[in-house]
Amino acid sequence: MGRSVVKSGTRPRVIPSDATFSVIAPASFAHPDRVSEGMKALRARGFHLKPAEHAHMRGPLFFAGTREQRLGDFHAAFADESTQAVMSLRGGYGSNYLLDGLDLELIRSHPKPFFAYSDLTGLQLHLLDRLGLPAFHGPMLAADFASEGGVHLPTFQDALAGRLYSVGAGEGLRTLKTGTARGRLYGGCLSILVSLLGTSWEPATEGKLLFLEDTGVKPYQVDRMLWHLKQAGKLHDVRGIIFGEMLDCASPGAAPELLEQVIASAFEDFDGPVAMGLRSGHVSRANVTLTFGVEAELHTGDAPELRFLEPAVQR
Repeated sequence: MGRSVVKSGTRPRVIPSDATFSVIAPASFAHPDRVSEGMKALRARGFHLKPAEHAHMRGPLFFAGTREQRLGDFHAAFADESTQAVMSLRGGYGSNYLLDGLDLELIRSHPKPFFAYSDLTGLQLHLLDRLGLPAFHGPMLAADFASEGGVHLPTFQDALAGRLYSVGAGEGLRTLKTGTARGRLYGGCLSILVSLLGTSWEPATEGKLLFLEDTGVKPYQVDRMLWHLKQAGKLHDVRGIIFGEMLDCASPGAAPELLEQVIASAFEDFDGPVAMGLRSGHVSRANVTLTFGVEAELHTGDAPELRFLEPAVQR
């Protein structure tokens, strides 16, 4: 299965430093204390917040409201003329149920940065592939802003303001295979990308710089998912590979370098650069904002660097 992919799309406008964020919960519910702390932290940065009608729902099951409630909040967040950006409370599970109900024309008419990661990778890539709307793979309110030091503020602010920026060793990036490659940055949570294979929302990885991250999966499970992507043709023509911090992706009793060995083995015959450790998504601290869908360059070697060549917002 596959889907049509647009070559370009309408980008959001530059987001002012006193912008108002629509706050939504498209998947699982968040703990009230973390929501409160996250809101306090964002407001302390000068932003205003407008929680969605059902953002604080708990249930049914592990969801933050019914599918219809979450889908309605998602559409309302983009359509709201009084807000300039959208941020999820957290990931968890459940945003896959929204994919076939998205009003793409409504979102196309109201493009906004959408900050999310984890389970929301599917939503972000669907909007990128179908509308050309850049994905802001970065901090979420209850998951990151609620923790002291949970957000890498320089990249968060640069991405909103449309400033070109780069990340490197200071953000955890280290070299596994040397080289230089250029392409549109793409990716997200590895488990979610694999779960979308064979569906109408299959990821369009071809020709991209591919960023992959996850949490709590063992090295053999990472190997299995990379094998799956390769057999599905999703690593064909990928220009460069960047792995995230891969938080808690270890096997009890195994050597700490096992995961790195797994990745090195999986890409032994890969011609492009391979890097690892970039703190974006599931991280231990200072969640870095990456913008998917924009041109970037990856250089690996003694001083690894991922450099953005164009902004995700327009003036």
